Amino acid sequence: MKKLLEYVARRDRSELTLLIGGLLLAILALGTFQLAGKVVEGDTQAFDERVLRALRDPADPSVPIGPRWLRVAALDITSLGSPTVIGLSVAAIVGFLLLQGMYRTALFVFIASGGGWLLNNALKAVFARPRPAIVPHLHEVMSPSFPSGHAMTSAAVYLTLGALLMHISKGRLTKIYCMTIAMLATLLIGSTRVYLGVHYPTDVLAGWLIGMSWALMCWLVERRIERQAGLKKEQAT
Repeated sequence: MKKLLEYVARRDRSELTLLIGGLLLAILALGTFQLAGKVVEGDTQAFDERVLRALRDPADPSVPIGPRWLRVAALDITSLGSPTVIGLSVAAIVGFLLLQGMYRTALFVFIASGGGWLLNNALKAVFARPRPAIVPHLHEVMSPSFPSGHAMTSAAVYLTLGALLMHISKGRLTKIYCMTIAMLATLLIGSTRVYLGVHYPTDVLAGWLIGMSWALMCWLVERRIERQAGLKKEQAT
C-alpha cells in the first residue's frame, strides 16, 4: 500500500510539472505574439533607437561606451552564439552521446538544436526587418534583424542542453549550476548583439522569448519521452 501511494505521488508531481511547463509555454508564446505585433506596427522603433544611441559615444556613434576591452569581450562572447560555434558544439555533444550509446538522447539533441535553427531562419524570412541603420555595426551581419538569431539559437540550444544536464546531474547544487550557466550564456550573447549595434533590443528580446519557448517545448517532450521510454533507462543499458 505504501509503495502504491508513493507511485501515485510521483505521477502527480510529474503531471503537475508538465502542467506548469505547458502554462509557462503558453505565457511565453502570448508574450512573443504581442511583442511581434508591436514591432510590425512600429510601436517599438523609438525605444529601440533610443537604446542603441545610449550605447554609443554621442560625439562619435561608431565608438561604443565603456573601455576598449569591453568591445573585444563583446565580440568574443557574441561568437558563442554564431552558427559555426553552436553547430560545432552540438556536433561534438551528439558525437559524445552516440559513443556512449545514448542514441535517443543524441537524436533528441540534434532535433531540438536543428529545429531551433530552422525556426529562426523561417521567422527572419517572414518578418524581414532591416538591420539597425542609426549606428555603425561593429560586427558583420548578413541576415534580417527580427528575431535575433544569436539570441534565439543560443537560448534554444544552451537552455535545452542545460535542462538535459540538469536532469542527468546528481545533487541540487549541480542542477542549479548547469541551468545558471546556460541562462547566463544566453543572456550575455543576446546583450552583445545590442551593444555591437547589429540588433534592436526588441530583436533580442523576441529571440530570447522564442528560444526559451522552443527549449521549454523540447523539455516537455523530453519529460514525456522519459515517462514512456526513459532517458534514465537508456543510460542504464
